[in-house]
Formats: sequence, structure tokens, C-alpha cells
Amino acid sequence: MRKFAAALALCAFAFPALAADAEGKITKIDQENLTITLENGQTYKLPTEMDVSVIEQGMDVVVAYREVDNGVKQITDMLLPE
Repeated sequence: MRKFAAALALCAFAFPALAADAEGKITKIDQENLTITLENGQTYKLPTEMDVSVIEQGMDVVVAYREVDNGVKQITDMLLPE
């Protein structure tokens, strides 16, 4: 049983952090760096395949993201208003 608990504890460190989410208005779009900033002041990295023309400043969004490479918040999913 101890071996199982030790293996489970090690697995917890081996997997990347689970996704988180944030919501709010877009206050800045940086097309060159593929990032958006929300009204909470946090900057989120857009996926490279994202069509940036579908988003605009002032738009309400919900983003799911995971932290990668020194705290970069990489967007994994984004909900846009209908």
C-alpha cells in the first residue's frame, strides 16, 4: 500500500497543472505576440491557429487556460458572445 501511495504522489508532480478559467472584457489585443489582456490585468496567450479577427477590444469572453513556460497562461479554449 505504501508503494502505491508513493507512486500516486509522484504522478501528481509528473502531470502538468490542470486548466483554470477566467472571464471578463478584453482590454488589449496584441496581434504580434498573439496575446489578449482581460480587465483583471492578466495576459493570456492565444493559440497560433486562432483567427484574431473574430475578437475585439471590449468583448466579454470566458477563457480556459493552463500555465506553461514560466507562468505563461496558454489559452486552451475560449467562449465568445453569440
